Amino acid sequence: MNFPLYIAKRYLRSASKNNAINIINGIASVGIIVGAMALFVVLSVFSGLKDFSLSFSNDFDPDLKMSGTSGKSFHISPAQEAQIKNINGIVASSKIIEERVLFLFDGKEQVTYIKGVDSLFSKVNPVKKNIYQGEWLEPNTNQVVFGYGIGQKLSMGLFDFNHPFEVFVPKVGSGTIETAEGAFNKCKLAPVGIYAISEDLDSKFVFADLGLTQALLEYKPDQISSVEIKLNPNTDEQAVINQLQAIFHNKVTIKTRAQLNDSLYKMLNTENIAVYLIFTLVIIVALFNLVGALIMMILDKKGNLKTLFNLGTEVADLRKIFLLQGTLLSVFGGIIGLALGIIIVLIQQRFEVIMITPTLAYPVVFSIQNVLIVLATIVSLGILASWIASSRVTKKLLEDF
Repeated sequence: MNFPLYIAKRYLRSASKNNAINIINGIASVGIIVGAMALFVVLSVFSGLKDFSLSFSNDFDPDLKMSGTSGKSFHISPAQEAQIKNINGIVASSKIIEERVLFLFDGKEQVTYIKGVDSLFSKVNPVKKNIYQGEWLEPNTNQVVFGYGIGQKLSMGLFDFNHPFEVFVPKVGSGTIETAEGAFNKCKLAPVGIYAISEDLDSKFVFADLGLTQALLEYKPDQISSVEIKLNPNTDEQAVINQLQAIFHNKVTIKTRAQLNDSLYKMLNTENIAVYLIFTLVIIVALFNLVGALIMMILDKKGNLKTLFNLGTEVADLRKIFLLQGTLLSVFGGIIGLALGIIIVLIQQRFEVIMITPTLAYPVVFSIQNVLIVLATIVSLGILASWIASSRVTKKLLEDF
């Protein structure tokens, strides 16, 4: 058997004759357990908050979004559409037109985006599940679906036949504008649905038929703003992107869902890293107790160490005893803390004990990645603390005894 490991396990299991050392060891153990538990719970909470925050934008964000590299629009041929559908990993694709326009209802105005979509849009984005009232629009009609925030600003509801809902789009061209009618393309719309997701998104889009939007903007039948794409799970995004770029001869810009929300992802990741570093600092402070406990143990066992040294044990092996003892204490403490943290997270997931609102539980996510991060942090810092303490075992210390 490995001699230093054998002695380290004996020291770990047996209590010291000095009660003060036992108390210090207990405090060090509790500090490691609580630190590991707290770090895991906090990381799980932030994972839950991250998923919760992204869930709002993900309802309208596709897996991939392809747009032109120059200008607001580009052209797509039937042959290119067929090639897109034949790419492995693509579930569905939808042609999109987005443009800021003016909406008018009962004397109130609102400038926001009209989003023209084709009949496949609901297969790319689960927009129908966010319909708060009414239903999704029918293709090739003047029906529209607007956000709850837009409805509040315009004091507009569904099926109000007394007040028309109109859209105004500046006409393309040059020359002198003599009348207001000559300056705008306009159309009366039929609101049939209201969606509700978040405050920002509820005030951003009015969904309309693609053909209607193309007519308002005077686009050609093959002219669009973007193509939104839904992928199969575990599909290689980069491989699909490369094939799309080949189809369009590298004249399009393709963004993933993360790139579409680049600032949001950066903010959430930065917050996660900051919280991890703060709680790691707390664990470092707690591990000072481990250093103190090991140093007290070294002093308490100085007589035994002197005997082992006289019997021929190398100083390096004597140091290894306390290095292994501190490492084992960190590993066992980390595992116990992780077990407690996992129980807390699973209880919150299952029973929703802590609530943000009466209907919304505090979001937490159990993740193997968080388990590995906590265990790696505790063990690496425990090894460092043990190495610092074990370095106090020197030949001079033993000879002075």
